[in-house]
Amino acid sequence: MFLENTVNHKEQFGWIEVICGSMFSGKTEELIRRLKRAQFARQKVEIFKPTLDVRYNEEMVVSHDDNEIRSTPVPAAANIPILADGCDVVGIDEAQFFDDEIIRVCNDLANKGVRVIVAGLDMDFKGNPFGPMPFLMATADYVTKVHAVCTRTGNLAQYSYRKAKSDNLVLLGEVDEYEPLSRAAYYKAMMRDKVRNLKVNDAQEVNPKPKDANA
Repeated sequence: MFLENTVNHKEQFGWIEVICGSMFSGKTEELIRRLKRAQFARQKVEIFKPTLDVRYNEEMVVSHDDNEIRSTPVPAAANIPILADGCDVVGIDEAQFFDDEIIRVCNDLANKGVRVIVAGLDMDFKGNPFGPMPFLMATADYVTKVHAVCTRTGNLAQYSYRKAKSDNLVLLGEVDEYEPLSRAAYYKAMMRDKVRNLKVNDAQEVNPKPKDANA
């Protein structure tokens, strides 16, 4: 529920809405839907995303269903307040990739009467809270957690399982790199990965590299 019409019209204030969830859960789709409604109402809207997100388009926020809306890529959260001056609504996509300054920026905008809509992953591929997202969720007025469908069980999915062999925290990707999994499916997948890694380590220990006879 979002209070788009205030009760006390003499008091001007804004708020923060956070849309969170796993990969392929429809976060960006929901963000775009809300922003386009605001544009249709002729409100002044500005959308931002981190410059590193160039998966679909450098200047557009694009959902997995190819729904899109024009945005402004910024390298850091500190750039947003200047570019958002005079806006009624500010949208921020992929908020987990921003620095912690995004928390202060969102709250300052809301305190100045701006409606701030933020979308981002709440957990990384290891199942840990992702970047500034938990702090944004804690200070938000409204939080919507959306779910994908588990590719292995058909149940609701809240985890982003990384299929690609990389330990980097930030790895932009799509279906070739990630799949949404339920809690049970994610737990089993992570356990299988641990067992697979243990077998590799054991093999290396059983067959150590022979020493050079001339050493």
